[in-house]
Amino acid sequence: MKAVVIHAAGDLRVDDIKADKEQTLGPSDVRVRIGAGGICGSDLHYFRHGGFGMVRLKEPMILGHEIAGTVLAIGRDVVAVSPGQKVAVNPSLACGQCRFCRLGLHNHCLEMRFYGSAMRFPHVQGGFREVLTCTDEQVVPVPDHVSLTEAAFAEPLAVCLHAVNQAGSLLGKRVLVTGSGPIGVLTAMAARRAGAAEIVVTDVVDAPLAIARAVGADRTINVQAEPQSLDAFTPEKGQFDVMFEAAGSASTLLAGLQIVRPRGRLVLVGQGAEATLPMSLIVTKELELRGSFRFDDEFRTAVGFIADRLIDVRPLLTDVIPVDEAQRAFEQAADKSRSMKIQLAF
Repeated sequence: MKAVVIHAAGDLRVDDIKADKEQTLGPSDVRVRIGAGGICGSDLHYFRHGGFGMVRLKEPMILGHEIAGTVLAIGRDVVAVSPGQKVAVNPSLACGQCRFCRLGLHNHCLEMRFYGSAMRFPHVQGGFREVLTCTDEQVVPVPDHVSLTEAAFAEPLAVCLHAVNQAGSLLGKRVLVTGSGPIGVLTAMAARRAGAAEIVVTDVVDAPLAIARAVGADRTINVQAEPQSLDAFTPEKGQFDVMFEAAGSASTLLAGLQIVRPRGRLVLVGQGAEATLPMSLIVTKELELRGSFRFDDEFRTAVGFIADRLIDVRPLLTDVIPVDEAQRAFEQAADKSRSMKIQLAF
């Protein structure tokens, strides 16, 4: 079968690999024909840089973790899904035994196997392949009226729902989202669903900001075109209750410290940057900085929100490109001026 494999930075190939259907199906296994897979920011980091932070490719790896498909076969003990059923596939598989799993912090599992991740070695091969065999706990049924392209948004939406959970109550709050890529825009949508009264989204590119406005942001700001635009939010020690940093930018984090009110919360979702923080400002404003990493139970919630159109992900889908043209798909996904979310069709 075909699979999208990264061999090194800039070396992306569509390889022929051994089909999962040749493997023995375990009692709790589910075999899925992948129909759609979204290209994520981490996939782009592997594509452009061979990794991110301290994580680096040490061997060829199948990319992809935003995936949905149709059940082909099930193990003898599987009852939650049946062949022919649409499913979203949760790329996380926690061990259930380590101290963090026992505390209910499954996203911090010490033995986490997350599709398309080079954090472990051997690497965990990803979901950009024609057929995938996973466990029954990783599949969530999707109603017939929901397309596989919509279902493939479950993973990034789950990331954003987890970030919103990290922020605490947003009811009636004034919220800033920095970065209007898929995670930033979905975070804004999730914040609105959680009761935020006002949402401002910033970026340095106009095209994604237009999508943020279309899906409900109250105001969008191009901080590159209007570098002084955030100054209006600095009076009285800051105007925002909560900030979601989704750009992975040190400069946006530092700017946020100035415009989040005393005892406000900054939730860091983006990765990759390093920042020198003004500790006195954080102390005197009693600010709270909180990281947000992946998700846990939010995946099933995300599928439900998508299925019920409580969060409509369809405006975020820019294009669906055949897997044979994966190189073109990744190049287009890397260009924020013309793409919000690019998916591969298998």
